[in-house]
Amino acid sequence: MKKRIGIIGGAGYTAGELLRLLINHPEVEISFIHSTSNAGRAVTEVHGGLLGETDLKFSDTHPLEDIDLLFLCSAHGHSKKFWEENERPAALKVVDLAQDFRDESEGFVYGLPEANRDRIARATLVANPGCFATAIQLSLLPLAAAGLLTPGREINVTALTGSTGAGVKPGATTHFSWRNDNISVYKPFTHQHLAEIGRTLSRLNGGETGRINFVPMRGDFPRGIFAVTTLDCPLEEAEVTALYKNYYKDAPFAVVSDAPVDLKQAVNTNKAVIHVEKHGDKLLVTCAEDNLLKGASGQAVQNMNLLLGFDERTGLRLKPSAF
Repeated sequence: MKKRIGIIGGAGYTAGELLRLLINHPEVEISFIHSTSNAGRAVTEVHGGLLGETDLKFSDTHPLEDIDLLFLCSAHGHSKKFWEENERPAALKVVDLAQDFRDESEGFVYGLPEANRDRIARATLVANPGCFATAIQLSLLPLAAAGLLTPGREINVTALTGSTGAGVKPGATTHFSWRNDNISVYKPFTHQHLAEIGRTLSRLNGGETGRINFVPMRGDFPRGIFAVTTLDCPLEEAEVTALYKNYYKDAPFAVVSDAPVDLKQAVNTNKAVIHVEKHGDKLLVTCAEDNLLKGASGQAVQNMNLLLGFDERTGLRLKPSAF
């Protein structure tokens, strides 16, 4: 029997990507897609890319007792409010795509499978990581696990994200006329994802890590994240490559490439494609991912698979569009 799925906050980009994945997932069926402002409307009126794929409609009810797993796709801060207003059935599993519980408060487990796979599989509540946080952590997890992120070793990260990372609601910096042929810096050294990055890396590293100097940038493309990380590293290039390949040997969506990577290798997939190379004492790590998939909804389905006992790759065997 297929597992029954509900979605809260069904009109945004992450919910649209979830639907794209879930309507073709062989082990689940969608029971409801909640959206107060769109109740009664066809899902395809909001998510036009699903035209011909589904006849589902948005609902203004969310019977939690009728489902096995709930995805929360509302804006940051709304998840805590939702649980203040609703009682969770004891058997209901939850994947929250907002940042409300990424500190692992209230029984949530941080949902980065490459760091917490076993804990996720045993969990009931999972907090899905942020998009930048996923790319940066996947760039550094093998080094942290080897204890190489020492406090005096600063980590410098510049990462470019697509316009969908800002959400579906239009804004001055997401308007096509401004975004096209344009690049800009925002929230330098203060981005909210730094907190969850620091927690994961410190735990793996066995204590405090070097300071992460993170400069996020807006790119002139709709989807994807390209993260470039540099830091001092005592290992030779062959040793670093072997370290990364060994760490990710059982991780189906973290792919270590021997050749330099590009964004199109990851966009429209749940993969993070990683490359490492040495330049003197400096290690350069590049990581490409899709901010809406491995950085959001694809990873949420990956976590759902782990929570419900499915093969981690189910419904996520997606090929990039190279051209």
